[in-house]
Amino acid sequence: MKVIRFLLFPFALIYDLVTTVRNRLFDYGIFKQYGFQIPVIAVGNLSVGGTGKTPQIEYIIRLLKNKYKVATLSRGYKRKTKGYQEVTSSSLVTDVGDEPLQFYKKYGKEIKVSVDADRVNGVKKLLSETIKPSVVLLDDAFQHRKIKASFYIVLTKYDDLYVNDFLLPTGNLRESKRGVKRADVIIVTKCPEDLSSIEKKNLRKEINLVKGQRLFFSYIKYHDVLEGQEALGLETLIGEEILVVTGIASPKPFLQFLKEKGILYQHLSFSDHHHFSEEDIQRIVSVYEKITSSKKIILTTEKDYVRLEQKITNLYYLPIQSAFLEGSKEFDSLINEHIAYFYE
Repeated sequence: MKVIRFLLFPFALIYDLVTTVRNRLFDYGIFKQYGFQIPVIAVGNLSVGGTGKTPQIEYIIRLLKNKYKVATLSRGYKRKTKGYQEVTSSSLVTDVGDEPLQFYKKYGKEIKVSVDADRVNGVKKLLSETIKPSVVLLDDAFQHRKIKASFYIVLTKYDDLYVNDFLLPTGNLRESKRGVKRADVIIVTKCPEDLSSIEKKNLRKEINLVKGQRLFFSYIKYHDVLEGQEALGLETLIGEEILVVTGIASPKPFLQFLKEKGILYQHLSFSDHHHFSEEDIQRIVSVYEKITSSKKIILTTEKDYVRLEQKITNLYYLPIQSAFLEGSKEFDSLINEHIAYFYE
């Protein structure tokens, strides 16, 4: 695989040229950008997949939902519908995508959740509603230059920093590292909880912030209780064998957590945002039935759960949250002060 990526290096140079020219045309105003009179916060990354956008957006939802009318707008990756769609109680994952459906199931009574690949059109639709949002959170929209967000948050994974990566198809970057200059905040995600001050200092040096940018470090906080047909304490599975099913970009931290907890497992891995076919379900059930543990369950991630819950019984997911190693109050203040600026 590495050899193939190396051989594709000339295409990466072409990709760099195309994306750089595109960004310059937006920077110089030749390509039009659309801004709005309300705060629009974009959460995204420079690399493809697996940086933790969903838990970070959920963090911001929890921060704001009791003070503002919050709306989230996602592309709705791998959905089978087109155009603008509002997520409702009758929405299917094939209609709106897994992450928006996850947002709705957790916060749908408190916020509005919508999808539209055309972010400008999506925000216009939201603002045409009788009850308009006072803040919009854009999911995975850092490269959507047509819309001018008022605040940009870029995520980069601790063990796969964008500064050590290269452009597609040789690496995983969607655009040049220079693009990070557009960010107001950079968050190094999925850090070890015991990340030392020296490591933070070295990471800060590697990332080399430009004037005005803020850097934060976050980690994934796993819950102790599984959710599913009923609540199930994680400690009841210690020493038991279960089946783990994942369809995410980077299941390694999830599996490492289970291993550290002393939970035995067999693992079936699928591609990110995978739509599970009948054949996939039969394979999952077949492996599950061969496990002899008396407390066996099928465990998946929250994002996968919304795609599997109607297809499989005895299914559970492990809730997670994004949490800051330090500086959470500073981050919260940045967001709140930014929004307050629009309503002073």
